[in-house]
Amino acid sequence: MANPRDRWIDRIRDSLERAGFYVAHTQGVRPSSFDLAARRDATLLLIKVLKNIDALDADEAGRLLELGKVFPAIVLVVGRTSGVSELDPGVVYTRYGVPIIAEGTLSEYLEKAVPPFLFASPGGTFARIDGERLRLLRLERGLSLGALATIAGVSRRAIQLYEDGAGAEASVIHRIESYLGEPIVRPIDLFARPAPARTVDRTRETGGKGAAGEKPTERLLASTGDPLRDGVLRQLEGMGLEVVVTVRAPFDAVGRTPEILLTAVGSLRSAQHRAEVLHGLARVAEGHSMFVVWEAVHRASIAGMPVLTVGELKRHRDRDDLLEEIEEREAL
Repeated sequence: MANPRDRWIDRIRDSLERAGFYVAHTQGVRPSSFDLAARRDATLLLIKVLKNIDALDADEAGRLLELGKVFPAIVLVVGRTSGVSELDPGVVYTRYGVPIIAEGTLSEYLEKAVPPFLFASPGGTFARIDGERLRLLRLERGLSLGALATIAGVSRRAIQLYEDGAGAEASVIHRIESYLGEPIVRPIDLFARPAPARTVDRTRETGGKGAAGEKPTERLLASTGDPLRDGVLRQLEGMGLEVVVTVRAPFDAVGRTPEILLTAVGSLRSAQHRAEVLHGLARVAEGHSMFVVWEAVHRASIAGMPVLTVGELKRHRDRDDLLEEIEEREAL
């Protein structure tokens, strides 16, 4: 029988699927920085589900944001409480740069196209004002900056800032909207596209010069703590893949061929345990997955995920050669 957290994740998954997303999960593979990956057209989401959002620390948030940059994807945390207080519906919270919302806020956005308008801040609850609309409404009604400031209970300078698009407390916005009889706030786009991932410099000190004659720089691949796993990932990098080592993810690294390649390294038993999850995540990311095992194995794939031995991987000359075999094994 599923535990309450799994049922909660399943409910969020159902909501995403009703909204037209193709969804994969990481249930059964722990630890993981995210619980759900979902794609609809060009929008890719990585979602972490937390009962108490105060459990999100700086390290976990950093790992989630790093994965968001690598794919790239929009990261979200769906939570229920902050301490003993329930999260307010229609409000976007933030911890260490990660946006956090209640389940109801996500459901309203997905199923009814109702966006949140408010964001929480240490000083209270705020919204971003549509400055141009506010200015037009003020002028249409013949109000001076001072007159609107009196109505709102703020300074004249504050009204000027609002008309420049600054945020305002919810109580101030309520007073202005009640007087004008019109909405003046901008909705929050939960699925705003992240900034493009930075291109990694692939040249090395020993590999000649970089672009425009610049001195090349060496990029050191982060260690996983396992020499054999590190050797596999360095080999992938040597084939020309951009490789980023991951922590607390169902895969050990994300590579680009230039398509996404989710790579895990370990035993055949581990491959069997993670195969369905990795294959599902790769499909959502519109890429590929691969598990490299160190023992002999006499099967090309597991649950649609290609499985290669360390020796088989070493036979490949470059990323195109590797990708060709991965695609062949996916088709079996």
